[in-house]
Amino acid sequence: MNVLRLTDFGVEGADAKNIFYLREIDDADKLVEAIKAKKNGKAVVVGGGYIGLELSAALKINNIDVSMVYPEPWCMPRLFTADIAAFYEGYYANKGIKIIKGTVAVGFTTNADGEVKEVKLKDGRTLEADIVVVGVGGRPLISLFKGQVAENKGGIETDDFFKTSADDVYAVGDVATFPMKLYREMRRVEHVDHARKSAEQAVKTIMATEGGKTVTGYDYLPYFYSRAFDLSWQFYGDNVGDTVLFGDNDLASATHKFGTYWIKDGKVVGVFLESGTPEENKAIAKVARVQPSVESLDVLKNEGLSFASKI
Repeated sequence: MNVLRLTDFGVEGADAKNIFYLREIDDADKLVEAIKAKKNGKAVVVGGGYIGLELSAALKINNIDVSMVYPEPWCMPRLFTADIAAFYEGYYANKGIKIIKGTVAVGFTTNADGEVKEVKLKDGRTLEADIVVVGVGGRPLISLFKGQVAENKGGIETDDFFKTSADDVYAVGDVATFPMKLYREMRRVEHVDHARKSAEQAVKTIMATEGGKTVTGYDYLPYFYSRAFDLSWQFYGDNVGDTVLFGDNDLASATHKFGTYWIKDGKVVGVFLESGTPEENKAIAKVARVQPSVESLDVLKNEGLSFASKI
């Protein structure tokens, strides 16, 4: 992925020192050095997705005062429902992280050394900052192959072995638009799980071809996960259709075991679970793969996690 930078949008002062993007190991190393240098300092995290949530937790654990800023009405909007997001926003707020929604960074001021000093927001507020971490997304890096391989949905089109339209050329990870058998459509997936598994599929295919053997095509079940503080969630399947929240999402609770089912055309097509055991996580994965029918949303709400456990 080609990281989206605030300089790409002409944001004033976005080339200041101590504004970090996290795509490479080198980026992480530089951020660690800044955290050490700005002990007990202030950080502004721009973006409310994976990077925003995970980095805010990591900074807070390292005694940095953290403010999160994002334009959406809730965090992780591509996956989370409002109900799921409300739990995490409440949890982060209880940890002392300030959450500022519905606005964006429009400028930065610097000190005499050229280091970021303040973040100016579109809503008129100004936040002090020794460190800024930006996680506002990226674009598939496919321009290098323009006109040489077929493209589809913003990525490089492949078959279910990750072969492109060019002979002996394969594309894997977030640049590949591939046939997702489970949903009978072409999709592109941005997550480390798919990056690893698609690369494995391509290598198996190449080795089989060289050995005169065959392999089965890629049959991927979408899987996303994250860990922050003492929380750990997993999601399998497709987040489309109606939703049912189940379990204990009370911030005062000791367990925090709660989740959500997504139901489309009378079938459960996706499941999210916070603080699941390995067995429970396997159960929700099976549900997302099998897509069992369900009588009603009320049935799911009443059965909760036990619905998944009996599939």
